[in-house]
Amino acid sequence: MECSSTSPALFNLLCLYAMLGFLLCKCAHGFQYLNATADHNVMPYAFSRPPPLMVALTFIHGAAAKGAVCLDGTLPGYHIHRGYGSGANNWLVMLEGGGWCNTIRVCVYSKKTRHGSSTHMEKQIPFTGILSNRAAENPDFFNWNRVKIRYCDGASFSGDSQIEAAQLYFRGKRIWSAAMEDLKSKGMRYAKQALLAGCSAGGLATILHCDEFRELFPTTTRVKCLSDAGLFLDVIDISGRRTSRNMFGSLVSLQNVWNLPQRCTKRLNPILCFFPQHSIPSVKTPLFLLNTAYDSWQIQASLAPPSADPHGRWHECRNNFVRCSSSQIQFLQGFRSQMLYAVRGLSKHRKNGIFINSCFAHCQSERQDTWFDQTSPRIRNKRIAEYVGNWYFDRANVKAIDCPYPCDNTCHNLVFRGEVP
Repeated sequence: MECSSTSPALFNLLCLYAMLGFLLCKCAHGFQYLNATADHNVMPYAFSRPPPLMVALTFIHGAAAKGAVCLDGTLPGYHIHRGYGSGANNWLVMLEGGGWCNTIRVCVYSKKTRHGSSTHMEKQIPFTGILSNRAAENPDFFNWNRVKIRYCDGASFSGDSQIEAAQLYFRGKRIWSAAMEDLKSKGMRYAKQALLAGCSAGGLATILHCDEFRELFPTTTRVKCLSDAGLFLDVIDISGRRTSRNMFGSLVSLQNVWNLPQRCTKRLNPILCFFPQHSIPSVKTPLFLLNTAYDSWQIQASLAPPSADPHGRWHECRNNFVRCSSSQIQFLQGFRSQMLYAVRGLSKHRKNGIFINSCFAHCQSERQDTWFDQTSPRIRNKRIAEYVGNWYFDRANVKAIDCPYPCDNTCHNLVFRGEVP
């Protein structure tokens, strides 16, 4: 599979980043188990910039005694870079994403990768975008304590089960708790300001754990949550079926996902409460939703997956949006409309923030080129980092919703050539 970007600001490594991310997949009941986050080794980065800060992996050594282990039973971990100066007592915790495993077969595969075993995790990763330590790249959070918790449970830090015959441990909920306890012991309990963030499956986890995160701190601490590309919608695919609902249904059952918002589960099937559009109304803590209106991951995996397209009519469109027919674009515009409808309630409250740009991409907060760069995506001439900072520090009421495609010429769109396996 080859790839390119429609934005001149994306660099050569973006091609490799996207290609490797989408190659790491398995098919499970028609749902592609895709790695929806950037591969750390090939994160797109401007060659004109100095090298990014590399941060070492820290294992949570007390986790095993609590049963908080990865899919294969290895220790979970995180990367931490300490804050200083005015940010010494502020904490940003980023939850990694990386798809889900909803069948034993897929989970057995996943436990042999970095998303199921700390044995396969990189020992160092670059901190870029919202994790950058440079004010010129991350103006509001550069000197905070910044943490990235690695994702190795396959259920958005939410499962609590195991299958001994397959030697699979679904302990996402315990990993979450063990990580929070460990970070509190390292000073997070004294935070004056805290932000929980996450990308893709980590963005979904951010929504599910947002109020729990708030409860870790005194009422005097400013606590908010940022979900990047976590707005996975319960929608009908191009074949008239619900690919994503079927996938989440088997996931919730297999991994015994139980920490869903009770205000949601009291009125809806728990499977539906795994979808943000149904669980967001239950979140009390200030929440910022950062998403592309034409999420490339959802187009590839839940809207128009090969399993729903046996004759290949969507092959060209799902890999390169400029090759979509007028009727296909109309279908994608309907997806955008459903996304905007899903956030209508959240947008009514000043405490919440929204940035939905009309791009074909997935995850924009950890990539420097999309977070805060000279050519980063903009709405009303402001970049994502500016909107998030203004929202977090209550400098403005942030509800930034882009005009429909194709009006935005600042997008860093991802284009794929060749079929996703």
